[in-house]
Amino acid sequence: MGNTIITNIFENSCRLLKPCTVINRYVSNVKKFLKPERINRPLIVSNMNVKTDTKEKFHVITIQEKNISANMTAELEQLLGSYLQKDVKNVILNCKDIETIDDAAAEALVNCQQAFYEANHSFVICHLPAKTEAQLDEQGLLEIMNTTPTESEAWDIVQMEEIERELLNGED
Repeated sequence: MGNTIITNIFENSCRLLKPCTVINRYVSNVKKFLKPERINRPLIVSNMNVKTDTKEKFHVITIQEKNISANMTAELEQLLGSYLQKDVKNVILNCKDIETIDDAAAEALVNCQQAFYEANHSFVICHLPAKTEAQLDEQGLLEIMNTTPTESEAWDIVQMEEIERELLNGED
C-alpha cells in the first residue's frame, strides 16, 4: 500500500511541478514510511550469502561463504545484531562452508557472542571446519568462543541455557 501511495504522489507531482520540488516531496514522503532510526543509519549492501532457519527457541544462521573477509565484518555484525531485536533471540551460527575467516571478522564474532550473552541470550557456533578452527585457535579466539562440532549439540546447548535462565529467573 505504501509503495502505491508514493508512486501516485510521485507521478502526479511530475506533471505539475519542477523536478527539484518533485524530488524533495518524494523524499519527504518516503521518510514518512521509514522508521526514523533507519533513515540516518548507513546502508550496508548485502554481499554475504546466508540461510536462516527459525525454530521455536532459536535461529540457525548458515553462512554460505567460503571466506569471511574484513570488509564483511560490518555486515556480519549488523546481521547478527538484528537478531537481538527479534522475539526469538538465541542464535546458532553454522559455519560449515567457511574455509577462512579474517582476523577482524573473527573478532566481530567474539564481540557478537559477548553481546548476546550480555543480553541474556545464547550464541553458539557449530560446524567449524578443522582449518578454520585451527586458524581461530592460533588467534587465541577459539577458547573464548562457544563452539560445538555439530548443529544438534548446539541445539542442546541453547536449550540447556534456556532452562538455566528460567531456573535462575524463578529464584529471584
